Amino acid sequence: MAITKAQGLKRDTDGAALTEFALVAPVLILLIMGIFDMAHSSYTNSLMSGAIQKAARDLTLETGVVKQDDIDDAVIAQVRNVVPATAEIELIKLSHFEFEDIGQPEEYTDTNGNGKCDAGEPYIDYNNNGQYDTNRGAEGIGGAKDAVLYTVNVSYDRLLPMAYLAGLSETINLSASTVLRNQPYAEQVKSVSQGNCA
Repeated sequence: MAITKAQGLKRDTDGAALTEFALVAPVLILLIMGIFDMAHSSYTNSLMSGAIQKAARDLTLETGVVKQDDIDDAVIAQVRNVVPATAEIELIKLSHFEFEDIGQPEEYTDTNGNGKCDAGEPYIDYNNNGQYDTNRGAEGIGGAKDAVLYTVNVSYDRLLPMAYLAGLSETINLSASTVLRNQPYAEQVKSVSQGNCA
């Protein structure tokens, strides 16, 4: 019995593995790049957390004020070791009189009841910067016994070109924070003033 050409093609399996790989490869490559991307982000975040915790401990000492730039530079250098050279690194230090002040807005009297500080309403200027703030922390590391929130923010383009394919942002934004109280090397100073909202 003779085999027709159509039956011969039906039984021919040469190149099947190549076709199957061509179907599976894009998904597999995307998955592998995604795993590497997540692992790098996780490692970077862990490194940032460790770096700012050590920096915050160093800043809480009385000598922290004079060594502040060196401590900040050490944090930036550690983060730069694992992120692209084009990464943007931002360090933020906010001092507060007490731990419970962290993340709290300055108090104001809402005379017009609109839930906003405006129309000349009086407020307590905890950080003495002459304006109403939604965070009452003062810039810098403050003084003795102050609670300091130390944050590092990092933004950089993804290392692998998989963001577009997976529908993700092209940019990775990471943040790490720690809070410590300055050493009691002197008496704590609390200085607040009163202002009026614009």
